[in-house]
Amino acid sequence: MNSTIHNDFLTIDADTKGAELTSIKTIKDNLEYLWQADPKVWGRHAPILFPMVGKLKDDKTNIEGETYSMGQHGFARDFEFQIIGKTAESVSYQLLCDDETLKKYPYKFNLLVEYTIIENKLEISYKVKNIDDKVIYFSIGAHPGFVCPLFQKEKFEDYFLEFSNKENADIYLFENGMFSGKKTPHLEGDTIIPLTRELFINDALVYENLNSSSISFKSRKHQRGIKFTFQGFPYLGIWSRPQGDGDFICIDPWFGLADFIDSDGIYKNKKGMLFLEEEKCFECKFIIEVN
Repeated sequence: MNSTIHNDFLTIDADTKGAELTSIKTIKDNLEYLWQADPKVWGRHAPILFPMVGKLKDDKTNIEGETYSMGQHGFARDFEFQIIGKTAESVSYQLLCDDETLKKYPYKFNLLVEYTIIENKLEISYKVKNIDDKVIYFSIGAHPGFVCPLFQKEKFEDYFLEFSNKENADIYLFENGMFSGKKTPHLEGDTIIPLTRELFINDALVYENLNSSSISFKSRKHQRGIKFTFQGFPYLGIWSRPQGDGDFICIDPWFGLADFIDSDGIYKNKKGMLFLEEEKCFECKFIIEVN
């Protein structure tokens, strides 16, 4: 079920399935900024990644001594959330553990997602509550795709990404959807990443512990774009399709990573894994500012 919030600047749509953001439009000219989920290319808009980010080795993991199977990026993106609060400018969703989640993941949790519009900014917050009688382990992240190019007669290559600070950063190397354990230099005192299809031939660009707290998506031909603030997130992924049919760019803040090829298969040992003690709560947020 779709739900709409708006103010004088933006109209935002989100769905109860996965609490997924499905549209970001400007009121002034109805310009769509969010990828519209072409199933022939990539059939998602902005999935929430929980209780893990990325892919498991052999799609299996060991939790509390038992083997569980989970597809890429966990299961929250495919479950129905409940709307638990709504105003003109905000909407809140909840996914509460049940018999179905416990088959995939044996921890009891409450996942809360909130979208709030403040002028030309969309603030997105995730909150995980431990409602179990033991420590729970999880990862969480976002995977929003933005339309690129924004206008007809433009090319993907007319756009670039710009970090708020100069970066000296390596990227992780992939092997069969997992990390090989190797890195390669990518940014050397740079702030700008020119967008090309070739950037994504080897999968996403994944950075760790950047200096920047924001990255902007910009065009060389006009002033329209997005500033994406991800302060506090230890990992940032950038992804698109290497072929010419992926007219989007994903900017992904993460707490957690895919398995490495030498993974021991034990869930709590995954790199970047978070843990919560009984009755504790984890919260994070990021901001999409539309220019």
